[in-house]
Order: sequence, then C-alpha cells, then structure tokens
Amino acid sequence: MEHTVDGEALARPDEGEDDRRLGEAIRLLRRRAGLTIGALAERAQLSTAMVSLLERGRATPSLRTLRLLGLALDVPVSYFFEAREEDAVARYVVRRGNRRLLRLTRSGVLKEALLPPGKGLLEMYELALNPGGASGTDFMQHEGEKAGYVLAGRLRLTLDGVVELLDPGDTFRFPSSVPHMFDNPGEEVARVIWITTRSCASPG
Repeated sequence: MEHTVDGEALARPDEGEDDRRLGEAIRLLRRRAGLTIGALAERAQLSTAMVSLLERGRATPSLRTLRLLGLALDVPVSYFFEAREEDAVARYVVRRGNRRLLRLTRSGVLKEALLPPGKGLLEMYELALNPGGASGTDFMQHEGEKAGYVLAGRLRLTLDGVVELLDPGDTFRFPSSVPHMFDNPGEEVARVIWITTRSCASPG
C-alpha cells in the first residue's frame, strides 16, 4: 500500500536517490533564504511535515509542489535539477547531451531543462510523461504565462475545469493564473515542449 502525506507519495528505500538529491537542494535554498522549515511551509502553502519529509528525501514531490517551492524561494523549477560539471555548462547554449534532468519517478515525470541555468524570466523544458503521469492531484495557479507543443503521445490539459485532449502537433498558451493541471491519459509516453514565464508583465 502506498503511503502519502499532503497527497505526495512517500519514497521507498530503493528509489530514494533522486528524492535525497532534491531534498538537499530544497534545504540549501531554504537556508540561503534564511527561512525555517515552518516559514518555508507557510510561504509555499504546504504543511511543515511535507517540507520536512521532502528535505529528508522521504517523499516524492509533484510538479505542483516544486512550483510552489520555487515561488516561495524565488527560483525557477530548474534549480531543483541535477547539477552538471562546470565545464559542461555554457552561458547561452545547452547541448543535447548536457541537459540538466529532473526525475520525479513516482509521479511518472521526467523534465529536461532546455535553457542554461540562471534566474531569467523564461523557463523551457522537454517534458516526458509516462502513462498515468501527472502534474499532481491539485490545480496549479500562479503569476506568469505558459505555452507548449505536443511532440508525441497525448496530453490531457485541464484549464479552469475545461478538459482539452492534445495530440502531436497541437499547441497551447494560457495565463498561469488560470487553475490548471495536466496528465497523460494514453498508453505511450507523452513528450511536450513546455514553456513558462515568471511574470505576465515581463514576458520572456
């Protein structure tokens, strides 16, 4: 039986390496911001127990939870990705073999960062969703704008209660303030180019 806290899956010992790495990144960012676990939980609208479990690598976050933590810590989601060797990171260009990865195994999600690291206003990823993979169990809602292009498979995008089934070649754009969530309802991996801006007032 799978155990959860705040709707997030608890990690099993055999699949906890990615969760431990994520937890270390969250803890480092929190300490740099001078926040206690309770203060970060309040900012991110998460429970203190959930943040504590995440920092200890005992839970697998959803994309929604990482987005909330990123907003609370004022960093893009890409800050939680695997680090690369310094000499493999260019300032303006990302080679295919040097993409930073974010594996959320129990959520069925793999994200590859398509842009160099930094605090720019634009985020762009190649998102792979396994069958049944999803952004989370709750709607996301924040400032900015999102857009995307479906490369393969099928994406189910729910915007303010309206469900759209997207096939390869379909595209989308919407304000991030619209309550949204997504998942893969198909039987093959869905691959999507996903673009996010951090502010509608400052596109890019």
